[in-house]
Amino acid sequence: LAYRKNAPVNFCPKDLTVLADEQVIDGKCERCGSEVEKRNLTQWFFQITHYSERLLKNIPGLDWTEKVKIAQTNWIGKKEGIEITYPVEHSSETVTVFTTRPDTNFGATFIALAPENPLVEKLTTPENKKVVEEYIAAAKLKSDVERETEGKEKTGVFTGSYAINHLTGFKMPIWVSDFVLMGFGTGALVGVPAHDLRDFHFAAKFGLAIKRVVVGKDGDTSDITDEKQVQEEEGVMINSDFLDGMDIHDATKKIIDYISEKGWGKRVTTYHLRDWLISRQRYWGPPIPLVFCEACAAKGICYEMNELGESKGLIAREESNMAGWFPVPESDLPVLLPELEDWKPTADGKSPLARLTNWVNTTCPNCGAAATRETDVSDTFLDSAWYFLRYVSTDIENALFDMDRVKKWLPVTSYIGGAEHSVLHLLYSRFITMVLKDLGHLDFEEPFAKFRAHGLIIKDGAKMSKSKGNVINPDDYVKKYGADTLRCYLGFVGPFAQGGDFQDSGIEGLNKFLKRVWVMAQRTLGNYSEMTKERQFAMHKAIKKVSEEMPELRFNTSLAALMEWYNVLSKEETIAKEELENFIKMLAPFAPHITEEIWSEMQKNEKDYKSIHVSSWPVYKSEFLEKSSVTLVVQVNGKIRDSIDVSVDGLTEESAVSLAKESSKVQQWIANKKILKTIYVPQKIVNIVVA
Repeated sequence: LAYRKNAPVNFCPKDLTVLADEQVIDGKCERCGSEVEKRNLTQWFFQITHYSERLLKNIPGLDWTEKVKIAQTNWIGKKEGIEITYPVEHSSETVTVFTTRPDTNFGATFIALAPENPLVEKLTTPENKKVVEEYIAAAKLKSDVERETEGKEKTGVFTGSYAINHLTGFKMPIWVSDFVLMGFGTGALVGVPAHDLRDFHFAAKFGLAIKRVVVGKDGDTSDITDEKQVQEEEGVMINSDFLDGMDIHDATKKIIDYISEKGWGKRVTTYHLRDWLISRQRYWGPPIPLVFCEACAAKGICYEMNELGESKGLIAREESNMAGWFPVPESDLPVLLPELEDWKPTADGKSPLARLTNWVNTTCPNCGAAATRETDVSDTFLDSAWYFLRYVSTDIENALFDMDRVKKWLPVTSYIGGAEHSVLHLLYSRFITMVLKDLGHLDFEEPFAKFRAHGLIIKDGAKMSKSKGNVINPDDYVKKYGADTLRCYLGFVGPFAQGGDFQDSGIEGLNKFLKRVWVMAQRTLGNYSEMTKERQFAMHKAIKKVSEEMPELRFNTSLAALMEWYNVLSKEETIAKEELENFIKMLAPFAPHITEEIWSEMQKNEKDYKSIHVSSWPVYKSEFLEKSSVTLVVQVNGKIRDSIDVSVDGLTEESAVSLAKESSKVQQWIANKKILKTIYVPQKIVNIVVA
């Protein structure tokens, strides 16, 4: 799965190192925010694309935050369609394009090539050569994001050549445009301007033909001259010979079969996902443990493993880009970073380690000749893709991890992290885990059974930053209020997955709540009372609510349930020991210190004192959740006139209405009035409608 190749890569001009596609956010380095450049460099890659389908198929079964699953699905970007090969007029060359909408091919009117496409040089006519070369030079200065940005004015130049549309015989002019990227599809697209807005903008700017072949629900069959008319949605085929009158989905199936049978194209599945570039030209990071031998390279000799991780031995393969490369012998591992005074990277694209000749020069582990070490290091994302496996085996030096411990503790049952790592750490970890399973090291292929993305705590409506001066120092709040108050407030400030706005007034409220709990406990200790049915109901209701909410990380609603229960308890002079025990047990995850203090007071006479944090969690009993009485709200013409406590035993609509009418507060509003109807919401509301 590891290989080395020369390819256009993302290069950060500030950090002076290459970046994986996933580390480029909106055209900028995810670490420093600098605009990323494209450079041609020879780098090490992992063939994560070999696992594209498997990574994609497992996503629906993951108990993960939905937006993370969607992000991975979109990043893998599976598309099923057809590659169509068009002949070029007066040439032996052909142009192959990938499309998911071959149903519109009767309306194809131009071809656009990426500036990097090797066909550009072959298809550009002499009279167009200068303008094409100037355009390509300008395109190299732009990032992929700049080139892709929707709404950006389209640019391009004509090569002078034409491709022939098999279906219509139409001569499609072949253009070069920077909105086409070499890394996606074949680096070429076929333009159908009547049914793709981007294609329409390009065709309209350069005066290219626009032919409608799909009619939408509005039935409009007129020529398309405005972007509002572009028919991108579903519809029925027109101007398409044997496809006319067909739904676009049926037409797509038929045209793929037709083009395939004619030999003009073939069915293809493509993915947006690209192989993972792991080498970095910087000092920090693990040295890639490989050695290059020119003598072996000249003979085409390299070292290779089979799919089971077993050595195939030394092989000669002329076409291999791995010729001359060998792993450092296991006895010499790990390869440690050497001491280096000048560790800063340079603009030449080489690692700082390359300057340390004494470390670089070594011997070939195969033939013993002079050889050199790989001077790139691997990206730290590679380490974080398997660190959870090492956590259970940090004391082991002769293996990656202990298999028995891994089987006992892994996969990770619950993982909390940031959604910003959706297509970085979280995707890489899934890939590495699958690889290790295939190599026989693991018996599971998904690393994290449950993943929840946390929200963001903001301050005064804005993301915290030093420049805005709204950064919160937790130490200040711990010093003023105590750690328990800060913990409770962070749990209460908003839904876990969304975060919330940190406000001093809010933390004051939580501080007062904990002080009231302390007072209630001190008042109750050693002076317990019996529980009433109403308090039994309140206790088991709170236990049920918190027990259901906590596993789903709904901390704010859990605390709200405890506050609601406290309001019931606070009306009593003293409460039952069971009530106090269960209350502080469920408060303990939020306020571990104050609850431990209260618990120690409660258990001070116990011989074998154990912390509250190893005590058993309260369990609710459903029989106590059945109310013996309810408060019935009585309305007259929708306005509240009374509320009455009634027994639920034998309470029917008829008896509820009767009790409502008997209320002295209600009678004054219905006396001498005609009752038109009564509306009953079981055990909640009686509304008497009068005229």
